[in-house]
Amino acid sequence: MKHSKILYSRVHYLFTMSKTLATTGPGRPKNLLKRAAILDAAQVLFLRQGYEGSSMDAIAQEAGVSKLTLYSHFDDKETLFCAAIEAKCESQLTQLFVSSSAAAPHDVRQCLLTIAYSFQALIDSPESLAIHRLMISHALSSPELSQLFYQATAVRVLSKMEHLLTRIHAAEQLVIASPKRAAGHFFSLLKGTRNLQLLVGYPAVHAAAETQQQIEEVVDLFIKAYQANG
Repeated sequence: MKHSKILYSRVHYLFTMSKTLATTGPGRPKNLLKRAAILDAAQVLFLRQGYEGSSMDAIAQEAGVSKLTLYSHFDDKETLFCAAIEAKCESQLTQLFVSSSAAAPHDVRQCLLTIAYSFQALIDSPESLAIHRLMISHALSSPELSQLFYQATAVRVLSKMEHLLTRIHAAEQLVIASPKRAAGHFFSLLKGTRNLQLLVGYPAVHAAAETQQQIEEVVDLFIKAYQANG
């Protein structure tokens, strides 16, 4: 129990302070570059070899830094693991809603298609699949980390989508009584069975044209469900 509380504190601190660290950092550009190199190396090794299979020695070697430098940035492997996972989530989600603005989109279908294509490419990517498999493997041993991982990924995506759908509803482009629930519907429809097949390594072949057709069908179905007279 004590170990879980300590881990939760570390993870919570890293998830809430990461943006501050990225802008203020240790104070010198070269230190920021070394920290970035360490995080990149940690992401590569953790996703390739798992938590237990990745040593601090191997991460330092992969990053091209000394162990002293590594420990000057991260106290231990748990802290580095949490920071690496958070950094990977941040980099993956950056572009997802880049096309949405503060105003409702002029072309709702095209806006939803853009988000849908970006989301599908994200969840189908080898890196995304690897990080989800890794987090699932730690779900029972580190539930606090799993919870914060979910908050850093799914909750953020759903929240951004909720805000977009709220603007669309306010502009009377669609009638969406519960934007939060509708956001869940949208992404659940996109994931379908395909994402589960990829996660478990089911030998299913999806042609690009088939994926495109599925995305367009989901977007059209979503729009039809929330049209004024739908």
